[in-house]
Amino acid sequence: MNKLTSLARIVLCVALVGNLSACVELALGSAVVGSIAATDRRTLGAQTEDKSIGLKGETRIPKLVGEVGHVNVNSYNRRVLLTGEVKDEATKAQVEREIRSIEEVREVINYIDVAGVSSIASRSSDTLITTKVKASIINDKNVYANSVKVVTERGTVYLLGRVTQNEGTQLAELARSISGVQKVVKVFEEISEEELKKFINQGPNNTRPGQQ
Repeated sequence: MNKLTSLARIVLCVALVGNLSACVELALGSAVVGSIAATDRRTLGAQTEDKSIGLKGETRIPKLVGEVGHVNVNSYNRRVLLTGEVKDEATKAQVEREIRSIEEVREVINYIDVAGVSSIASRSSDTLITTKVKASIINDKNVYANSVKVVTERGTVYLLGRVTQNEGTQLAELARSISGVQKVVKVFEEISEEELKKFINQGPNNTRPGQQ
């Protein structure tokens, strides 16, 4: 299977079910998925904690916002991005306090809006934008696809990850080039070029993007 075919399957699967990790395994195989996890710039412990934070947030937040709110919880290296809509500032603050109370969390970035709940059409559009941004990143030979997490809320793309300043600029430019993107917000944890070199040297093939 060539790279283009694999990419197409990933994009299609994400668009249909919105589960990137399962789709990547379907398209590329579990061995490749394991390699991606191993070259993630988070420790394996942080990757596990991020999943745990997401599950805990998804369980707790609906009880706070009810049917008049909609909040997404995304964690990367234990830094949590909150997006969505709630009815008032008090609820927004309450949601943030609840997420901060999760033991594994070390930082909360609160971009929740006080507004009406977004429509199904709006969320579907956001899912499509996220899919396109991810596909663009995967297809670009100058950046590491597994170094960034993409979240879209009402046309605004949020980018999380552990990247250098130069990588962050390139990733933001890729996101801005996608049709439908209204704004790009960088929520990166910046690393130095020296740290990047260490990640490259620790990789399974010791290669930069595009060299495989």
